[in-house]
Amino acid sequence: MVHLLQYVFSGVTVGSIYAIVAIGFNLVYRTTGILNFAQGEFVMLGGMVAVSLATVLPLPAAVAAAVVLVAAMGWLLEVALFRRLRRHTLLHMIIITIGLSIIIQEAARHLWDEKVRSLPYFTGDECSSVRLFGAAMSPQVLWVLGITIVIVLLLMAFLHLTLPGRAMRACAANPAAAALAGIHLPNMRALAFALSAGIGALAGCVISPISMTHYEMGGSLAIKGFAAAVLGGLGQPMAAIAGGLVVGLAESFSVSVLPAAFKDATAFAILLVVLFIRPRGFFGRPFAEEGRNA
Repeated sequence: MVHLLQYVFSGVTVGSIYAIVAIGFNLVYRTTGILNFAQGEFVMLGGMVAVSLATVLPLPAAVAAAVVLVAAMGWLLEVALFRRLRRHTLLHMIIITIGLSIIIQEAARHLWDEKVRSLPYFTGDECSSVRLFGAAMSPQVLWVLGITIVIVLLLMAFLHLTLPGRAMRACAANPAAAALAGIHLPNMRALAFALSAGIGALAGCVISPISMTHYEMGGSLAIKGFAAAVLGGLGQPMAAIAGGLVVGLAESFSVSVLPAAFKDATAFAILLVVLFIRPRGFFGRPFAEEGRNA
């Protein structure tokens, strides 16, 4: 039972990170129609920027500043790049975002070199642990889970209770009708990019103490986050939570029965099985409904 709980804690932790990345994917896709494979680089940049700022600022201020700076970068990318590429097909946009991911990764390598970095633990240190039913976990894991829950609750409140959030939902449901209602679509698209970048940056900061931060980490997170987004239902921000947890738990338990080298393949095996059985994911809408709302 202790080993089972240990696998569950590990799976829920990494699954929470995949869910946050998947939420960023879905926010941008629903509002702009773009699959942004540079989303993982926002996570990497959040950790890298926070590590650099933590040398001159208190840790909370460094994390907050990193989130704001990366969110501003997401907004700038939409205004300066993606807004000018609206006429391209989905496949072209995927290729462009993959290229952008490589550019950001190489820029990070030149700015911060190839060393692995990390933020200090938010509370405690690497030697401290919390025990629950005999299973041990780092205090930073509680920060990961807590911040994930806070992000989800705040995002739900923003989308359902605020005027900009409702405008973003209107853009996602029917862009033409939203434009006729007076909603400025380019501003909503820029806001979606800024939110997804800021959410990714916060995830990068909170996982840095336990998974370290490296210039190459973004690509793997983007792929896992995309798998989680598809599993939950592409374009459904909250459904990404289920997809992320499934991917994280599958990875965690696969280590107990398969060599560690097969850990990454497990997520994609589950993705293929789910897509064969339910192509739109766990909570995705029927394609006919998507067509009516397009």
